[in-house]
Amino acid sequence: MDEEFLALLADLHKGRARQGPGGEAETDRAMAWALADIDPKQRLKIADIGCGTGAATLRLAAALNADIAAVDLLPEFINVLNERAQAAGLADKVSGHVCAMEDLPFADGAFDVVWSEGAIYNMGFKRGVEAWRWLLKPGGVLVASDITWITGRRPAELQAFWEGEYPEIDTASAKLAVLEAAGYAPIGYFTLPERCWLENYYLPLQAELPDFLARHGNDAKAVAIADAEAEEQKLYRENSAYYSYGVYIARRTDEQSI
Repeated sequence: MDEEFLALLADLHKGRARQGPGGEAETDRAMAWALADIDPKQRLKIADIGCGTGAATLRLAAALNADIAAVDLLPEFINVLNERAQAAGLADKVSGHVCAMEDLPFADGAFDVVWSEGAIYNMGFKRGVEAWRWLLKPGGVLVASDITWITGRRPAELQAFWEGEYPEIDTASAKLAVLEAAGYAPIGYFTLPERCWLENYYLPLQAELPDFLARHGNDAKAVAIADAEAEEQKLYRENSAYYSYGVYIARRTDEQSI
């Protein structure tokens, strides 16, 4: 992506609470499963990779005794995250880092938890879980959500579209097998309900598009972004029975990643 395109995406998304589907209840559910066996008195080290403006980061910070390294490629998102953390009285728990998820500035074994909601597709699921395993302490926990088929069959045109957009889209059983091969023991899995897509993401985004286009004078690239967002929402509305984000919770084992 060129810099102008990234700047437009940042402008569209930085003012909203979420940059992708999700929900507070779903973050809480994943947190409960991930941390069920961890001493609540322990000061946790958490990396939130692809944090956006911090919807999950701030939820984790408010609930946990933790130091959270929040990572995103876009400095505009990190600036908003830092402002929100300060306003919520959570700045002492959150540090923002502007960097690519493929080039993280952290030592191996630095974290008890690696968290990533709706972002691992930027690396690809297999590459992401293999790389991020080394960030975890032995026994540390990964929480990552990724586009997942939720039925055994789906329309051929939908299959072709998603395999073109994201070849690693697959069923939960296939993604759990990827985790096991990469040196994790799965703890749990669930899918995001429709409200996480519609009420929490697409509808607020749709409401923002007119102002976004006006700010940029209906520039061709801005219009292209708005059109792509509208098409993505249409695709989901017509096919929500077939795909969602799957949320995967898994523990690092002592086996070597392959």
